[in-house]
This record gives sequence, structure tokens and C-alpha cells, in this order.
Amino acid sequence: MKKHYLIFTTALLLIVGSCSGNPKDKNVADSITPVASESPEGSQDSHGTQMLTKADFLAKVMNYEKNQTEWVFEGNKPCLIDFYAEWCPPCRITSPILEELAKEYKGKIDIYKVDTDKEQELAGIFGIQSIPSFLFVPMEGKPTMSSGIAQTPEETKQMFRDQIDQILLN
Repeated sequence: MKKHYLIFTTALLLIVGSCSGNPKDKNVADSITPVASESPEGSQDSHGTQMLTKADFLAKVMNYEKNQTEWVFEGNKPCLIDFYAEWCPPCRITSPILEELAKEYKGKIDIYKVDTDKEQELAGIFGIQSIPSFLFVPMEGKPTMSSGIAQTPEETKQMFRDQIDQILLN
């Protein structure tokens, strides 16, 4: 019994610790190749996910510099924002799932990506301490933050579908 507990605890710590901050060894991070090719900031790839810079975020999601005391959504449809980093293994699992969902929900929601290494101010504003983290922004009301993924890609995809349907399209 103790052996199973030790194995479970070790696996859990590896998963949680793998993406709780910046990589300590840049050589290891540089050797990881992204699963899906990323589009340049502010552009949309063929599947519909879109990279966000701070300027894009201010224009398309929320201008927190102008509206410092209340949430005012700037978009024209609900959105899901993926806070990720290229060196993060769970983030790389999530990327193709979000691309599939962007096709599936095309015209109903926008799916954005924020690289936390490049957009540290955005990550700081939302208190991102572990990745992947996801911000679900409905047309009305306040956004909802979640983090982490399920045990399998299929469960993760279903988790996103459930959250999109409940939070964004309800």
C-alpha cells in the first residue's frame, strides 16, 4: 500500500511541478519542439485559435488599463483564453485539442492563446502561477479561471466541451 501511495505522490508532484514556473534549464526547454506550429502574435491560424499580445488583449478581451475597477468585455462573442508556454508538456497536449475545438465551435466562440513567457504582464494580472490555465469569458458576467488538464486527451477535450457549454454558451 505504501508503495502505491509513493508512486502516486511522485507522479502527481512531477505533473504539478512540471509547469509551475519557468524552466530552470534553458537547454532542456530549447530542445522541446512544440506539437503544433504557432502563428505569429495577433494572427489566426487555419484552425481558428489566435495568439494574443497585450495590445490584442486590450482590444479584443478587456481593456484593464481603461477599466481598472470593473470587468468590461470588449469582444463580440464568448472566448476561451489558454495561458501556456512552449516548454510545458501539458500545454503541448492541450494545443491540438484547442485547435480541434476551435473548428468545432467556429462562429460561436473565439479561442485565444497567451504565451506566458512573452506576455508576462498578462499572466501577472490574472495571477497565473501554474500552466496551462484557462480563462473562460462569457458575453455577460465575470470570467471563470481554471487550470490543469484531465488524465487523457479525450477526457481533457470533454472537460473543455463541458466548460464551454456551461460557462460560455449557457
